Amino acid sequence: MNHTPDAYPIGTAGQPWTAADKAAWRARQQVRRSYRDDVVCVLDAFRDRYDVVQYGELDYGADGRFPLHAVRNRGWREDLPVMLVTGGVHGYETSGVHGALRFIDEHLDEHAGRANLLVAPCVSPWGYERIQRWNAEALDPNRNFRAGSPAQESAALLRLVEPLRGRFAMHIDLHETTDSDESEFRPALAARDGKPFVPGTIPDGFYLVDDSANPQPAFQQAIIDAVAKVTHIAPADPDGTIIGSEVVSPGVIRYALVELGLCAGITGARYTTTTEVYPDSPRATPEQCNAAQVAAARAAVAFALAHPRAGGLCSGSRSGG
Repeated sequence: MNHTPDAYPIGTAGQPWTAADKAAWRARQQVRRSYRDDVVCVLDAFRDRYDVVQYGELDYGADGRFPLHAVRNRGWREDLPVMLVTGGVHGYETSGVHGALRFIDEHLDEHAGRANLLVAPCVSPWGYERIQRWNAEALDPNRNFRAGSPAQESAALLRLVEPLRGRFAMHIDLHETTDSDESEFRPALAARDGKPFVPGTIPDGFYLVDDSANPQPAFQQAIIDAVAKVTHIAPADPDGTIIGSEVVSPGVIRYALVELGLCAGITGARYTTTTEVYPDSPRATPEQCNAAQVAAARAAVAFALAHPRAGGLCSGSRSGG
């Protein structure tokens, strides 16, 4: 759907949404796929190989209850670093979910005895079913990973992570940037907040978001190198930016992960990143998008294991929660 700020069908231009506006927005969101079929049933099939744990449950009233699951490789040891892979923080970003599921299926035991791997493949199941960026309360989970979070999805993942803080060596959060960001979600955000919509651009290709408070350029480069074998890397816009942020190396920008309440900032790990796949590119297939997420996750784990001194466990003083 294409919207302009004046034509957005919810709210009054220049005024933040009221509770009635949010209810009207929620009523427009229709179920378009099944979290149970696509995720829960797939995870059930892993139970003979891995530990599948329920770490929370979303309660969205008439829209139902959604169990939240994470998967661990077996043989966890207290002396091993923990590596976290998350997907589906934005439910509409399909390859984040399916890439995480493929990573579990094909690679979770790849570093048995060297690392404890934890994967939360679909953080936002309500959004996954509706192919929606926000949760049912018109909140973006990926701006709400902070203490006292109003987003159920964010709060649940923070509770899962908290007992392990200080042991994380790496966290990779799997995302997509889609054409619908510009045609639907950013106009909706402007309307929700009563602000003017300023058009932007959608990068054609894969890119990464590093942490401006803890930049790790070699780690990001290792992931870019791995993904470049699967799909193309996004070039910078003519002004040297991607989505308005300075490109610090090919396919890499930086955000203040913790300050912005982003998922990749929740662990205190030395190595953190957010992937961004572009599924609408004429140069990429859904298979390539899923494969790119898997390649990124594998490269992230391998780099963190290969550089334990430079990327040793942090004290946990940096906190997204």
